[in-house]
Amino acid sequence: MAEKINLLVSGGTTYFSDKVTISDARSANSFNSSPLSVSKLDQVEQVDGVAVASAGVTMMLDEEMPSVSMGMPPMIIGTDLRGEDYETFQVTYADGRNLSPGEVGKVVVGSDLVTKLDAEVGSTVTLRGEPFEVVGILEKTLTAPDSSVIMPLSDAQRLFQRSLPEMMQGRVDATQLATDLTVYVEPGTDPDVLATTLEASVPGISAMGPQGFKDQIGNASRLLNAIIFGIAMISLLVGGLSVINTMTMSVAERTREIGIRKAIGASHGQIVRQFLAESGFIGLLGGATGLLFGWLLTVALNAAGNDAGTALFLVTARLAVGSVLFAVFLGLVSGLYPSWHAARLNPVAALRYE
Repeated sequence: MAEKINLLVSGGTTYFSDKVTISDARSANSFNSSPLSVSKLDQVEQVDGVAVASAGVTMMLDEEMPSVSMGMPPMIIGTDLRGEDYETFQVTYADGRNLSPGEVGKVVVGSDLVTKLDAEVGSTVTLRGEPFEVVGILEKTLTAPDSSVIMPLSDAQRLFQRSLPEMMQGRVDATQLATDLTVYVEPGTDPDVLATTLEASVPGISAMGPQGFKDQIGNASRLLNAIIFGIAMISLLVGGLSVINTMTMSVAERTREIGIRKAIGASHGQIVRQFLAESGFIGLLGGATGLLFGWLLTVALNAAGNDAGTALFLVTARLAVGSVLFAVFLGLVSGLYPSWHAARLNPVAALRYE
């Protein structure tokens, strides 16, 4: 779970590393998206350092927000494609293609939502009561696009307008609605400095640069990571004590064997290496077995979550290798005392041990 969250944060950091995002000032300190006006684009693009600005609409895929979400919830993202030529965060397609300017009624589906929406290129999916044709399926990116449906801005504006309170729906022009603006900066411009300049130059907006994203998302992810790793440390403590107990019992059961080996010339170092090798092997065997069962469990849980478009767990190569190596290290550390104790046994007393 921590691996999935960290890669989401890492992907977001990469995405925001060279751009500024703008939201309504009323949304700056909340999770609710207050609408912006697309007319803000002109004001934003007049600020020095702005190459181009793109309007977007972001909303939940389902009209009712889930009560609990440990990952990125399924989202709808509407885009006007104005920033395509400036975008450095590239995605690839498992099937199909990207949206084209001027298209309506078309969508691109993220990899985590294929099962939930029963989507394939050429098929029709229903989003908030409206049918849309699927023109592309994204390759897995291990970031936010995996749980997103991307559609033309005009379609997203219409869906977003319908989600507003009834008293507001008739008072707003759907074609002017946006929840966020993405600013692509000119070469040599510092996005964080530009974010400050935009807030001072354009009234009613909140601008966030790369550092703002790191501070906002990084703090939340660090707290969750601390909880997850705290639980893991308790498990490691129990595992370490189990290895120490196993190796201590092994020394006690093989005291005469140790005495015989020392009587025929085995050195302290040879005894230590023997028992450290055994404890390291216990760590390797336990780590590999734990990894296998952990991987099978994540596959099963992710398969169950695919119906809801929520894959909470991720096993990567670095996580698999790192966890097994750490298990070996834990075994070696846990075997230090039993190995040292075995090496210090008096051979005469060990040979007389019953």
